[in-house]
Amino acid sequence: MAGSSPAMTDKETNEEIPLDASNHIAVDETSIRYEGWRIVAVCFLVATFGWGLGFYGQSVYVAELHRLHGWPASLIASGTTFFYLFGALLVVFVSEAIRSFGPRNCLLAGVCAMAAAAVAIGLAREPWQLFAADAVLSLGWAGTSLGMITNTLGLWFDHKRGMAISLALNGASFGGIIGVPLLVAAIEAFGFSGALIAAAAVMLVLMVPIILIFVGQPPRRGSVTAGPAATDAPSATRIRAQAFRDLAFLTVSIAFALVLFAQVGFIVHLIAFLDPVIGRSGAATAVALLTAMAVVGRVLFSTVIDRLNQRLASAISFMSQAVALAIIINSHNEIVLVVACGLFGFSVGNLITLPSLIVQREFDSRSFGVLVSLITAINQVTYAFGPGVIGLLRDISGSYSLPLYGCIGLELTAAALIMVRGHTGKVSSAATTAPSS
Repeated sequence: MAGSSPAMTDKETNEEIPLDASNHIAVDETSIRYEGWRIVAVCFLVATFGWGLGFYGQSVYVAELHRLHGWPASLIASGTTFFYLFGALLVVFVSEAIRSFGPRNCLLAGVCAMAAAAVAIGLAREPWQLFAADAVLSLGWAGTSLGMITNTLGLWFDHKRGMAISLALNGASFGGIIGVPLLVAAIEAFGFSGALIAAAAVMLVLMVPIILIFVGQPPRRGSVTAGPAATDAPSATRIRAQAFRDLAFLTVSIAFALVLFAQVGFIVHLIAFLDPVIGRSGAATAVALLTAMAVVGRVLFSTVIDRLNQRLASAISFMSQAVALAIIINSHNEIVLVVACGLFGFSVGNLITLPSLIVQREFDSRSFGVLVSLITAINQVTYAFGPGVIGLLRDISGSYSLPLYGCIGLELTAAALIMVRGHTGKVSSAATTAPSS
């Protein structure tokens, strides 16, 4: 990259600390016996439940609550919007929470909140109860989703961080693959409230002991105190302030926010959209294929991503989703619709992994946790409105065509924006060396 590296000024020394990915501290992460890989497995399971109940489960909640209570789709989806919006406010501080309370306690809190919220959603009889449950679900989402997982793995990984995050986030797709079909089957067997109570119980019985046993003290808490990367690490406040003046960061966060607005809104309404066309079982199959392809796409992508232009790969992923949406809007054939959902899903997993990988490559490792939390929060604030806006446009227009065409426009806009990185010297033209100790 031409020009000087993005930098921030240390408050005490007035010397600049680079935001670019330099000053990495080498840690041996290649051994299969390295304890970090057990943390990857734990995060995989956390993501499975977090996305199964908190993300993909939303499409089931929208359809079931509408069927059971006759509430308007826009009202239910507004609860989902509130869930994401409140969760985004919490995600900003995930990095600080982990530093204050440790990853084990934060993961336990997230799991318990997610379980309590699932039970509350199942028992909701009035709209206000749904919104209260969504508030608790926000706490669970902040403690089990992208910000928590990437920050947790960042404590154990540096050189292999991208691979660790990619492997762990396959749990997100796995949560969709097994979560939606199992929820649908459980609802048919036990009813809506019974199914969610059972899901919450399974989550607690499985995850609480696993987290207590395997998540301990991060090895780098006491091992990286020597050297500028630890002693001169900038404050979270200054990292955030610098990020909002960095064109490279802004284009990444805005592009992914637009795409995730479209992606989340579409997925939340997917069952409601497909149910009248191909039936509930066909819709569940389409969601399962979408999430299965997310796993396939992420696994294939992870083998080559370090050798690719990650921004270009992101743009191609955005355009592939736009093509899939165009097919879905204009087809009524069950096979074509299911295949198009698979095409859409091929990029879903990568779009929750790519922002952290771009941050890993383009910015200093000392800023990783704060920047990932920040970009996750920005994205979530934006896509929080996706389900509500799509539901509102659907109610106004009488069909999903108008909102889905709008999603196509957002995908194409983001594909152009992500390719704009700017000149790094624009942030600062002074020295980029860290202060000497």
